[in-house]
Amino acid sequence: MNNIKERIKIFSGAQLKYIAFLSMLIDHTNKALIYPNLDGGALNRLSDFFDILGRIAFPIFIFLLVEGYFHTRNKWRYLTTLLVFGVISEVPFDMCTSARFVEVNWNNIMFTLALVLAMIWVIDVLKEKMASLPKALWYFVSFLIVAVLCFVAMNTSLDYEHHAVLIGYFCYIFHERWALGIPFCYLSMFKEPWALLGFGLTLTYNGERGKQNKLVNYLFYPVHLLILGIIRMCLGI
Repeated sequence: MNNIKERIKIFSGAQLKYIAFLSMLIDHTNKALIYPNLDGGALNRLSDFFDILGRIAFPIFIFLLVEGYFHTRNKWRYLTTLLVFGVISEVPFDMCTSARFVEVNWNNIMFTLALVLAMIWVIDVLKEKMASLPKALWYFVSFLIVAVLCFVAMNTSLDYEHHAVLIGYFCYIFHERWALGIPFCYLSMFKEPWALLGFGLTLTYNGERGKQNKLVNYLFYPVHLLILGIIRMCLGI
């Protein structure tokens, strides 16, 4: 069994991220340009196929976020960068998803990731400070934090809402035993059955960061949204 686990670990963090980028691009293209033109024919079947491929991205991104938490040298810079690019991405996100420059009822994934990062950071600090207390007490407090942030995510219209908070928490809890965490993560977004593809791909992570360009990693999100948003608004769809 251990040999099988090791043999499937073929992708670095960078390679998984690029797979997620492709999935995200397919998903957003589907939502921005195909959804508004669905006619019940072949376009529907193409859209359904894109929906399947588009579910791969989020599990990988949330998994890599938690990995990044454990490996980053500067957690404040990590959190600040997510928030800054959340602000940068919001208008392009609204253009892409609603063909408007401002849509307050849906906020982009960078803010969601920032919330999840802050959550696991607080929970992790409490774990250290409560080390002398019964472990059950720390779990209880962490559950309360998760519950509050699920409420916050739902009421601030963050992308993936409470599902992201729950999955981020399980990614953190099962960080050292990730295969055990996948069923909990999957149940947290069971309405998206094809997300299992993304969770499955995280098992191929070999623990290496891989060659990455941070600027490209962060710019890809707002830039592709802006391009899709401009196309959508120019086409009037």
